[in-house]
Amino acid sequence: MSSYRLDKQLAQQIVDRTMNIINCNINVMNAKGRIIGSGDHERIGELHEGALLALSQKRVVMIDDAMAKSLYGVKPGVNLPLQQDGEIVGVIGLTGDPSGLKQVGELVCMSAEMMMEQARLLNEVAQDSRLREELVLSMIKTEELSANLIEWAQRLGIDLSLPRVAVVVDVDSGQLGVETAMKELHQLQNFLAMPDRSNLVAIQSLTSLVVIIPALNNFGRWELEEHKSRLNKLVAQAQEFSSLKIRTALGNYFPGESDNIVKSYQTALATMVVGKQRMPESRNYYYQDLVLPVLLDSLSSGWQASELLNPLKKLKLMDTHDVLIKTLRVWFKYNVHMNETSKALYIHRNTLEYRLNKISTLTGLNLELFDDRLRLYIALQLDAS
Repeated sequence: MSSYRLDKQLAQQIVDRTMNIINCNINVMNAKGRIIGSGDHERIGELHEGALLALSQKRVVMIDDAMAKSLYGVKPGVNLPLQQDGEIVGVIGLTGDPSGLKQVGELVCMSAEMMMEQARLLNEVAQDSRLREELVLSMIKTEELSANLIEWAQRLGIDLSLPRVAVVVDVDSGQLGVETAMKELHQLQNFLAMPDRSNLVAIQSLTSLVVIIPALNNFGRWELEEHKSRLNKLVAQAQEFSSLKIRTALGNYFPGESDNIVKSYQTALATMVVGKQRMPESRNYYYQDLVLPVLLDSLSSGWQASELLNPLKKLKLMDTHDVLIKTLRVWFKYNVHMNETSKALYIHRNTLEYRLNKISTLTGLNLELFDDRLRLYIALQLDAS
């Protein structure tokens, strides 16, 4: 059985295209003999008795003047069954002298069947694309896929056992209209799927896509630098053909965990948020480069954050020119090494020691103790968010 049915839109396309070539009226009837496309629009919806004959007898029906008079609403012409996958799905009728239309009708019928086949293939491609999107959107939300989703994946040739990692794509369409932006978004979706057919891409909104990509390289290894290189190239290439400005955020890889895609997607989302806050000039962000800020991001609005930020608030009240805050950031940047920090700040080591002692006094924390250092470091991370 054919999975695609002749509809009104396709029927009218067949009529319009054919009547541009031949000088006679064309009717297209569905499998029940009702006109669904015609050069005479007033006839659409009528039951065509000539088509009913062609359907019931499963053959070409020639209707001359005498026969036309015995049938209701039928004009002389030829009616040919339309077949798809060996099944009659409709009838195409040409109005005129049947003796001169049979050969033309066969060509028209062949052309119509080719259009139907093309439409069926396009419909299957569109359906597969929708199924792939639904699969991706389900993979990022649920730990266990339903039996239907697993069946879809098998039908689409998607290996669900393949280790994967999530990439969130942030899209800025600028001043583009909705229709233009959506068109470019679909082009971007196709582009992101092209480098590797194992990439699974879904549009979430006008401003966001998610891509589920293979996590391991050809040698079965997780190599962050390879992913960075690939994403950098991808963004650069996308900017060459698209008006959309995009950013990407690569989530973490969770091997062997049942909810690995869900977690990877969540880390990619958080990485995008933190990355845009901290490095707005960058186009690509990686969880592995922002682990601590991403993990702390969920604390940013809770009471824990307030407690952690208290020492820093005390420091800011007395540090009117941010000298001490800057000193603290640089000190941590250089892993609390005094000489490197002094050089980076262009100050004497004694000056650095003085500033650190002052920080201890103002915050009430002992910078000789690891726990107190950690509290200040975390406070700086939260403050940056």
